[in-house]
Formats: sequence, structure tokens, C-alpha cells
Amino acid sequence: MTELQAVHPGTLYVVATPIGNLDDLGARAQQVLAGVDFILAEDTRHSLRLLNRYGIRRPLRALHEHNERRAAGGVVRRLQGGDSAALVADAGTPLISDPGDILVRAAQEAGVPVAAVPGPCAVSAALSVAGLAAHRFCFEGFLPPRRAARLARMQALRREPRTMVFFEAPHRLRGFLQDAASCFGEQRPAAAVKEISKLHERARLAPLGKLRDETQAAEETQGRRVKGEFVVVVAGETAPSPPGRDEAERVLRLLLERLPRREAVSLAAALTGWGRNPLYRLCLSWKTGRDGQ
Repeated sequence: MTELQAVHPGTLYVVATPIGNLDDLGARAQQVLAGVDFILAEDTRHSLRLLNRYGIRRPLRALHEHNERRAAGGVVRRLQGGDSAALVADAGTPLISDPGDILVRAAQEAGVPVAAVPGPCAVSAALSVAGLAAHRFCFEGFLPPRRAARLARMQALRREPRTMVFFEAPHRLRGFLQDAASCFGEQRPAAAVKEISKLHERARLAPLGKLRDETQAAEETQGRRVKGEFVVVVAGETAPSPPGRDEAERVLRLLLERLPRREAVSLAAALTGWGRNPLYRLCLSWKTGRDGQ
């Protein structure tokens, strides 16, 4: 075991665990989980299956959204006393739409070292197979389950230029895709990524309207809601191309009939997407007769 892989006393380790295939637990994660004094798990029964798979026998303690606030202080005191701990979620990287932020913040504020043990994450995994731009993206997690609140959030994201990543429960997938197609447009490129790293993994890239229709058809054919864990990746809005030269000239000529040149150029630039300098040069060319005015 190298120094980087050693478990240090008084340290909180945030450990990513598999999101499907149990073989995705890395060597360092195994060493840390086997070496800490205790493990904090969102669901101890779920995490116990993973630990048993690797023959890891460490004390498990539940840490979830309902007890995290009151449990954080006691955990921090144990860490200050020299114990080491690992924080795990049911699947993937802790704190990504999972509990843990209260504990990590409390540890940071108390001066307790917090170390990341990177590994599986549904967000990055979905982006890697979606076929959409991933150099800039925003993670939105689970949107509100109530339709009115979900629609309001989607409307606020209509002009988002970055690729958007959402988590969605299978029983709400059809409604999510219906609302997404309505808000973002039926032709907006998107990908529904299902069961990442599991036996029935699938990444389907298609316009939102088509994904909606396919989901509806599948549910009607099967007589039940679709199953599986879903990540939906939606392309950001692409800025429309500026109008051509003819349209820019038309707008500028109309504005010049009623406004001073400087104001007309500024407003034409805002309306057409053309730069002010090219439009101003166009005005000058008309004034000198080089462009046929």
C-alpha cells in the first residue's frame, strides 16, 4: 500500500461506489473501506451487500437525509478524536443528489481533513455515452415531482446554452419527456441513458419528441411503466444564426428613416445579431454612394 492509498487517522473519506456493476469498485476504494474505523452509509442494508462482495468487515452506521443533521456533530467528534470514516451513498459519488453535504461541511468547518476517493458517477457516465457536447454542462438532478413546479423549472432553463443533465425516476419518465419536449422543443437533441453499467444498459440519442413517443409506445405495448434508473441528457439551446446581409440591410434602412445613425445602428445590431462596426460601415458606404443608395 502506497502512501497515497493509506488510511490516515482523523480523516473523512468520501468514497464513490458502483452504480450498477459491482466490479467497478476501484482498488483504492476497497483499501479505504477496509481500513477505516467505520463506514457511514445511506442504506446500511444496501451497502452491506457491496462490502460482503469484497469481504470487507467494518462497522456500518446509517447517515441519510432524515438523521444527517443531528448525527453530523457526533461523527465529527469521533474524527477529531482520531477515528477515520468513509462516507458512501447507495450508488455512485456521495453528495451528487445524495446526502452528505451537511457532514462534509461540518467536518471542513471543524478542521477535519476530507479526502475524495473518486470513482463511478452517473452524471459523467451518462455524458460519456450520450453523444452530446460535454465540454460544458449543468447538472439539474431530480426536478420537482409535481408537474407545475417541474414545468416552471424547465421554463427557467429554456435558454440554457450548456448541455443539461437530469435524473428521473422510471414512473415519472414519460411525464418528464412530455414536459421537456413542450418546453425545449420536440426537435431538441437528447439522450435517455438507462441502467448504466448494468445488464440492460442503453443510451438512446434522439429528439425529445421521439424519445417521448417511444416511451409512450413502450409503456402501452408492455402494459406497464418503463423500468430502470434513468439519466436524461438534453442539449443546450443553440444560438440562432444572425440574419443574412439582405435582412440586416432591410432592418437598418427602416430604422434610419426614423432614428439618428448611431441609435439606428445600435438597435439594428440588437435585432439582427450583426456587429455594430459592420453595420456602421454599411451606413458609411450608403452615404458615400458605394453601395448604391
